[in-house]
Amino acid sequence: MGVKINDLVKDVKRKITFENLLNKKIAIDAFNTIYQFLAIIRQRDGTPLKDFEGNVTSHLSGLFYRSINFLEHNIKPIYVFDGKPSILKMETIEERRKIKKEAQIKMVEAQEKGDMREAKKFAQMTSKLDTNMIEESKKLIKYMGIPIIDALSEGEAQSAYMVQNGDAWACASQDYDTLLFGGKRLLRNFAVSRSKKIKNTTISLDIEYISLIKVLEHFGISKEQMIEMGILIGNDFFPGIKGIGQHKALELIKKYNSLENILNNKDVILKNKENLNLELIDQVKKIFLYPKINKDYPALKWEKILYDKIEELLIEQHNFSKNRIENALERLKKFDDKSKQVSLDSFFH
Repeated sequence: MGVKINDLVKDVKRKITFENLLNKKIAIDAFNTIYQFLAIIRQRDGTPLKDFEGNVTSHLSGLFYRSINFLEHNIKPIYVFDGKPSILKMETIEERRKIKKEAQIKMVEAQEKGDMREAKKFAQMTSKLDTNMIEESKKLIKYMGIPIIDALSEGEAQSAYMVQNGDAWACASQDYDTLLFGGKRLLRNFAVSRSKKIKNTTISLDIEYISLIKVLEHFGISKEQMIEMGILIGNDFFPGIKGIGQHKALELIKKYNSLENILNNKDVILKNKENLNLELIDQVKKIFLYPKINKDYPALKWEKILYDKIEELLIEQHNFSKNRIENALERLKKFDDKSKQVSLDSFFH
C-alpha cells in the first residue's frame, strides 16, 4: 500500500521508456513486484496459474518473462527481497489478511453465480506469498544470472540505500514509501509500455519516473517534512490521522513547518488529537530516517545464465509449456551472445 501521495506528485512525475534506462542498474522491490504478478496473471475466472500439482506459478511466469524484457533492453535488474518486517507493520499485515479473507468469500460467491468478471476482480485481492514461492522466485532469478539482495527489513529502504550508495540508478516499486526512505529516483509501472482497459477507457501504462529532489523542490519542503506528511496521511507503519488527506497534510506541514508544531498548536483541530501516541509517531519517523539496512551486501554481478536449470524448474517441475519456454530462452540466448560479443570487442579494443 504505502503512503498515498499520488495526486500530489502528478505534476512532477515524467513518463519514460526502456530506452531511457539503457545500461542502468535498477533495484527492484521484489515482494512488491511478485505480488503484482500474483494479482494480474490469472485465468478468466480469477484463478492463478497453477502446475499439475496445484502449486501457484503466476509469480514464476511474471518474473521469467519480465526479466527477459529487462535483459533484452540492456537494463540490469537487481531484485531486493524484504527481511523481517517492523513490529509496527504487523497491524497493516493483519488488516491485509482480513481484506484477503473477505475477498476470497466474495470471489467464490461470484464464481458460483457465474459472474467471472466479478470473480476475477475479487480474486486479484486474494494473493498470498509463502516461503516456498519466495525461495523458488529466488532460484529462478539466480538461474537467470540476476543478482539478489536480502534486506534486513524493508526492501524499499534497502533499494533506496543502494541508489544513494551508487550501486543502482533507481528503485522500482509501486509504493511511494520509497521516497520517504530517501530513494533518489523511483520507477513505477516498471515494464514495457502497455495499455489497460478500465471501464471501457484505455489508459497508457508507461513507466513513471519520479525524482525525490524534484518532488521536494515542487512541494518546497525537506525530506524530513515529507516523512512527517506521510505520518499525517498514513503509511504501512501508522494509520495516519483521521480526516487528513494528502493535500491537507501538505498544507499543514508548509504552514506550521513540523509535525510537532502541528500537534502542539491549539489552533489546529485534529480528530482524537489528545489520544495520539507521540512516542509511536516518533518511532515511525525514525523507521524512515534511520532504516535497518544491509550494508554488507555482496558485490553486484550478473552471472552466467543457467539455461538447463531454468528448463528444469519451469518445464519439468512446474509443467510450463515446453515450446513457450524454449522460444523465450532463444530470446535470452540472443541477448547472451550479444553481451559476450560486446565483452570480447571491448577486450580486443
